[in-house]
Amino acid sequence: MKKNVKWILMAAMGVPLAAAAQSNVTTYGTLDAGITSISNQGGSRNTTLANGMQIPNLFGFQGSEELGGGMKTVFKLETQFSLGDGQFIGGSGFTRQTYVGLASPVGTFTMGYQYDFMFESLSAARLAGSLPYVSLYNLQQGPFQGLGTPFGGLDFNRVAGAFRVPSSVKFVTKDLNGFNAGVLYGMGEKAGSFGTNSTISAGVNYANGPWGVNAAYTYAKDPSINEGKDGIRNWGVGGRYTTSSMQVDAIYTNTQNTFTNARANVYQVGADFKITPTTILRGDYQLMKGNALVTNNKAHQFGVTLDYWFSKRTDIYANLVYQRTSGNGATNAWIAGLPGASDGRSQTALRIGMRHFF
Repeated sequence: MKKNVKWILMAAMGVPLAAAAQSNVTTYGTLDAGITSISNQGGSRNTTLANGMQIPNLFGFQGSEELGGGMKTVFKLETQFSLGDGQFIGGSGFTRQTYVGLASPVGTFTMGYQYDFMFESLSAARLAGSLPYVSLYNLQQGPFQGLGTPFGGLDFNRVAGAFRVPSSVKFVTKDLNGFNAGVLYGMGEKAGSFGTNSTISAGVNYANGPWGVNAAYTYAKDPSINEGKDGIRNWGVGGRYTTSSMQVDAIYTNTQNTFTNARANVYQVGADFKITPTTILRGDYQLMKGNALVTNNKAHQFGVTLDYWFSKRTDIYANLVYQRTSGNGATNAWIAGLPGASDGRSQTALRIGMRHFF
C-alpha cells in the first residue's frame, strides 16, 4: 500500500517515475479514543467520548531522496483530525506539520510549518521513551488565562506541542558525542518591520548513558499583543534518569508576557515504572504558579497513568488527573484538554482509552 501511495503521488505531481528508485515515501498515523468522566462541570459530572488525548489523531506522509555525498531531501506532510466526527482539526489540508529541507552530515535544514524547541527539546527529547505515557491532561492550563496566551491558556508554556511556527526556517545539528542543538526563526512577514509577529527559538540537548539534560527558549511575538511588537517568552530546563525498569524526569519552565509582564512558573516531576514488559505505570506532580499580574493564582496537579500493550501498535490505558487551585482572582481549575473550566477550585478527570499506531 505504501508503495502504491508513493507511485500515485509522484504521478499526480508530475514527478518522473524514474526517480522512484532513489526516494521513499511512507504513510503513518496515530489513533486515540476513550471515555472521559469530568467533575464540576455545570454543577455535575460530565462524561464525554474524547479523542486525541493520550496522543493526537494524526495522518501523514514523510519521505526522503538520496542526493549523494551524504545529502538527502526530507519532507513531511501531517494533519490532525477528530475520531469523534471525522473532521480535520485546524482547518482542511495538512494542519499539523508541513516542511521540506535538506539533511547533511552536519545537520538538517527545513522550511515550513514546524515545532519550536519548547516541544522538541523539553518534551520529545527530554521524555524520550516516556513520551507515550504523558497525555494532554498531564500538561499545562489551569487558571492562567491572564497570561494572554491563545486557546484559553492551553499549553501556555508550549511544552505540549499545541503550537507550530508558520513560515519558519529551522536547523538541527547532527548528534556529536551525545550533544545536539537547534535554532528556528519564524518570519512575521510584515512589510517594513522584520521582527513584528516573528518567532525565535533554540534548543540544546545532551544525553550520556542513563542521563539526559535539555534546555529551550522561544519568543513568539503575537499580533494581538502590542500590534505584534511583543508576545510570549518561554524558556525552560529539564532532564531525566533512565534505567531498564524506570525513568525519572523533571522540568522547570518560565512563561512571560513581554508587554504586560504577567508570568507563570511550572515545576513538574514524573516517573514511570515497567511493572512487566507490557505494563507501564506513570505518575507526575506539578505546581503552576503565577505572579501578581496573574492574581497570584496557583495550581497543584497530580496525575497517574496505567498502560498495557497488546502489541507494538495497540495499547489500552487509564488516566486519573486531579487539579486544585488557589489565588486572588478567578481560580476555576482547568485541566489541559478538557472542554472547559471547573465550576470551582478543583477538577478531576478519569479516562479509559485505547490507541493504535500505523
